[in-house]
Amino acid sequence: MTDTRAGTAATGTGARSRPRAALPALCATQITSWGIVYYAFPVLNPQITAATGWPAGVTAAAFSAALLVSAVAGIRVGRIIDRHGPRTVMTTGSVIGVLSILIVALAPNLPVFIVGWLLAGLAMASTFYQPAFAALTRWWAPDHVRALTIVTLAGGLASTVFAPLTAALADHLSWRATYVVLALILAAVTIPAHALALKAPWPEPSISTTLHPVGSTDQVARTRPFWMLAVTLTLSAFTVSAAVIALVPLMTERGYTSTEAAWALGLGGAGQTLGRTLYATLARRTSPTTRTIALVALGAVTTAALALTPGPYALLVALSVVAGTVRGNLTLLQATAITDRWGTTHYGRLSGLLAAPTTTAAAIAPFAGAVVAAPLGGYPQLFIALAAVSAAACITALKTSPTKVASSQS
Repeated sequence: MTDTRAGTAATGTGARSRPRAALPALCATQITSWGIVYYAFPVLNPQITAATGWPAGVTAAAFSAALLVSAVAGIRVGRIIDRHGPRTVMTTGSVIGVLSILIVALAPNLPVFIVGWLLAGLAMASTFYQPAFAALTRWWAPDHVRALTIVTLAGGLASTVFAPLTAALADHLSWRATYVVLALILAAVTIPAHALALKAPWPEPSISTTLHPVGSTDQVARTRPFWMLAVTLTLSAFTVSAAVIALVPLMTERGYTSTEAAWALGLGGAGQTLGRTLYATLARRTSPTTRTIALVALGAVTTAALALTPGPYALLVALSVVAGTVRGNLTLLQATAITDRWGTTHYGRLSGLLAAPTTTAAAIAPFAGAVVAAPLGGYPQLFIALAAVSAAACITALKTSPTKVASSQS
């Protein structure tokens, strides 16, 4: 028994190797990082364009560029975390995040504004879910689903907390001053949390944390199920990202105030938290492929419902909450997609490869939505088109089960 415990601790699968402060710290930093670097933008963008005269399509493109940078940088970030752990990466990312938001806030012109968002993309890659998931998957395996659920439950509150807070600040301050205040909050919460709470030794992955023997990262990445999984999650991510960013203009186009729209967006975050409490039960009762199809299909249904429902306000809020519930499950679906099929040995690298196209789609989506909404006839028509994209993802999801060849590689 002693030898077993020693081996467990050495491989990093035992509780001894888990930094006690890491999980609560990552909960706090996910709420703050997502809330400020991501969710503040759709609330402030109308005020930004009104105050500066910059085209809404261009400011949305700057935000999309940040997500694109995050997609590319995330591959390298995953490899670094696999080898060295999350502390340096996430602490540095927090510092970069603060600097990027300050640059955005103080930008004297559009080019500097864009540079600020490009820098923010590096912060996203280093502080958002992917590095947190890699840390928790290694430290908490084989009980990582519980840890992932907890941190995403907290992360789901990001819009609930920061969309209304941002709107409240913007009611009394300029958009620039609002971003400065948010940058100070980001610095106070995330830099010390990442620096002080992620200090535990970084364990090697053990055989027990591997679902079944797999080959190298490149061998897995070349299989058809991996590519189909990437396509499925990419199409779904495009829909989710475009719908989240477009919810505020969808509602303001229908005559609701920006504050009402911000509350609807924020309460959708509460729905994400609710959805994530249900994921563990769903995972126990369904296969990876079945739940992938089911959740992507529900995403299509809720997006279409928002398109077809002009009001009343309470009903739109309810639909936003339901859509958030689906989004919450989709986040955990992506977080566990690698381990469900190929284990945790190459989690950081494989999840980075998987996240690259999905984050790229999320990067393109806000800009694409802003550009095509008018030609389509408005935001309701945009949401119908997005629902069709999710429906297409259900088809590719059918082919995401690992093949026997892939699972037998050594």
